[in-house]
Amino acid sequence: MRLDGVWFRYHRHGPWVLRQVDVAVGPGEVAVVLGRNGAGKSTLLQLTAGVLRPSRGRVADRPRVVGWVPERFPADQPFTVGAYLTAMGRVAGLSGPAADRAVRHWVERLGLARFHDVRLPRLSKGTAQKVGLAQALLRPPGLLVLDEPWEGLDAAAREAVPEIIGEVLAAGGAVLVSDHRGETVRLPGARHWSVTDGTVTEQAPSGGAAVAVVELAVPAAGLAAAVARLRADGHQILRVRDHAVPPPATHPVPASVGPSADDDCPDADALSGPVGHVDAGAGDSGRPGPAPEVAR
Repeated sequence: MRLDGVWFRYHRHGPWVLRQVDVAVGPGEVAVVLGRNGAGKSTLLQLTAGVLRPSRGRVADRPRVVGWVPERFPADQPFTVGAYLTAMGRVAGLSGPAADRAVRHWVERLGLARFHDVRLPRLSKGTAQKVGLAQALLRPPGLLVLDEPWEGLDAAAREAVPEIIGEVLAAGGAVLVSDHRGETVRLPGARHWSVTDGTVTEQAPSGGAAVAVVELAVPAAGLAAAVARLRADGHQILRVRDHAVPPPATHPVPASVGPSADDDCPDADALSGPVGHVDAGAGDSGRPGPAPEVAR
């Protein structure tokens, strides 16, 4: 999918919001759209999704199935969650049984089961956003466009978004996503489009290898040995839950002791116990990373 010489303004004689945009994203690629508020990020995403049409230029090679998740889901509609999703499945071209299966899958995965018969206007913003995410995924999208998808979501749903993006990419789809929360750091290999003064430029890659974060559970008695092996293999230990980080053999590791970023996770208590949970950076990027964190 590519934008060729795209210009856009909302009114015929109004100011140009975007000018001479030439960007492209291919199958299996994810691009993160960056820029300050009002720079035109949402406009760019709506153009790629087909919600808006260019004033000049064209959007070419857009996949037939596009999943679009706006920043704020339009919840002021007289439907229950189940009825809305089923109807959207049929609009997307699914048969009745296929729509029912897709709705059941995404309702369960995104934690919407208890809201199945709740009318959309009664939902919180976060729950409504889950409905918006579900409707975009009822058919596997060739292009998934997400405008601030993490906004308002609970911890479990926030964790699910990168997994879902990875699944779309693995199936050969492309993904565009904007994010002001910094959540897209969990999308290794993502390209970055910067929207400034109506123009879109692709930022040069940093040059380091992509880094993924892997969470491991090891017996507490073998924690020190496991950490030592990971470090010996060139991995960076970001955090060890419920235990102090064993220092390297040669010098101490600086650590900041404080509440974990996962303290608001509803299943945090389930992760404590007679095992040490190690977050290890997969591979050595050759770049300095965040200081290790000890979770209390």
